[in-house]
Amino acid sequence: MTTLFDRHQLGELTLPNRVVMAPMTRVRAAAGGLATPSMATYYAQRATAGLIVTEGVQPSPIGQSNPGTPGLHTDEQVVAWRPVTGAVHANGGRVFAQIMHGGRVSHPDTIGMQPVGPSQVAADGDVFTPAGPRPAPMPRALATSEVPEHARSYAEAARRAVDAGFDGVELHGANGYLISQFLSSNANLRTDRYGGSTANRIRFAVEAVAATVDAVGAARTGIRLSPGGGFWGVEERDVPVLYGELRNELAALGPAYVHLEATADEEVLSGLRRAWPGTLIMNPSLPMGPKQAGPADADRWLGLGADLISFGRAFVANPDLVERLRTNLPIAPVDEATYYQGGDAGYLTYPAYQHTA
Repeated sequence: MTTLFDRHQLGELTLPNRVVMAPMTRVRAAAGGLATPSMATYYAQRATAGLIVTEGVQPSPIGQSNPGTPGLHTDEQVVAWRPVTGAVHANGGRVFAQIMHGGRVSHPDTIGMQPVGPSQVAADGDVFTPAGPRPAPMPRALATSEVPEHARSYAEAARRAVDAGFDGVELHGANGYLISQFLSSNANLRTDRYGGSTANRIRFAVEAVAATVDAVGAARTGIRLSPGGGFWGVEERDVPVLYGELRNELAALGPAYVHLEATADEEVLSGLRRAWPGTLIMNPSLPMGPKQAGPADADRWLGLGADLISFGRAFVANPDLVERLRTNLPIAPVDEATYYQGGDAGYLTYPAYQHTA
């Protein structure tokens, strides 16, 4: 039986275990979207994971969702990331950058311009701004001629990521951000080749992945998806059909992995697992849901055929999570109040397990 502590071959990388650190927004970047020494320490502390996927990294100024997040669209940002990737590698780890275009989930106070989306439909709820939460603004609908450049922005950021020392990238196609907005049946009301039918609604995702594969290679490209997820008011019709068609198109491109969130019925997720020919990462808990994933969830999904299991909140408070899982040590609770407050408290201050004599 497969366990969390078996090796796994992911493209050209040999992972020493099947524990993945899931991407989590931490808003600790410096001005200009620059990675910091504290970020290098944070990720290096967690380098025993089979694979680290970073927080979402904006591929362009207009792609930034939250203030305080890092980017990969300037030379200065590439230079700032190199100590981070170097620290992870020095500690024996492997790290992918998650490329995240926020689309309509942004605000002019954050990016200095009107956010864009597939259609002129605002997200539900408040978005983060430098002055605190504000109602999500009305986005500007992208013209048909503009859409390809936003798909290519993922690939351009991926090139910079590899230059910065990352082992690969994960496209954020989940949780109501730009790729997810194009997949949606209520955020995407387009009548051109990017909207309407399921074949058209998956086109943006496929073009973004294809461009990234062309830029850095399939072995360095993954994508995260949240089938049926309702984040930021996104709705998706015909989820099995939509994701079945997307799966088929992605399989032809051969990316390193698909990373699924537990946002759909088990039957849908298991069906995607059975039909996906490559590596599948499963995140067993709903993002920001009431329950964080534990060892039992991991074992269950490994039994259902997942290749790798990602953990989010557990990694925040447990830099030594792999060892705690391996030796059945207690999983420390996380202080949610420190998620986005900035600074090193609740970031670098969680200790490894303290053994008593």
